Amino acid sequence: MPIVMTTETKTNSAQKIGPGVPPTKILHKAAEFKRWGRKYPFLRYGLPFISLTVLGSVGLAHLIKGSKEVTKEKDDLEWEIIETTKALTRTGPKDGYKPKKISLEEELKALQQKVDINNYEYKRIPRPNEGKSSKN
Repeated sequence: MPIVMTTETKTNSAQKIGPGVPPTKILHKAAEFKRWGRKYPFLRYGLPFISLTVLGSVGLAHLIKGSKEVTKEKDDLEWEIIETTKALTRTGPKDGYKPKKISLEEELKALQQKVDINNYEYKRIPRPNEGKSSKN
């Protein structure tokens, strides 16, 4: 009697899948897929691995792009607030730095007045071994 029950369950499961498909054909297809996994290991291991890697990198790139856009928007909002309250720009304070118009000749004259190259004295620089006492 147990043999009859197993046969009935196989028939019932086959009928759930498709009413017109015989159970032997379904079992044959399942065995064929198992054979593919043994015969072509790339289909079983390589293809899922490569697809997971590619889809993962595409997904991460999409997430990182969104994150960069959010931080850029936050940064722009912060700078707008700072510019309105403290009168700053991204390059510095507005009208804060105005360089003087000085020519090179004026700079040379100012430097020559500070340094007198005609009056100097020699100062000896000590050698590295002179300052230490030898312990031999």
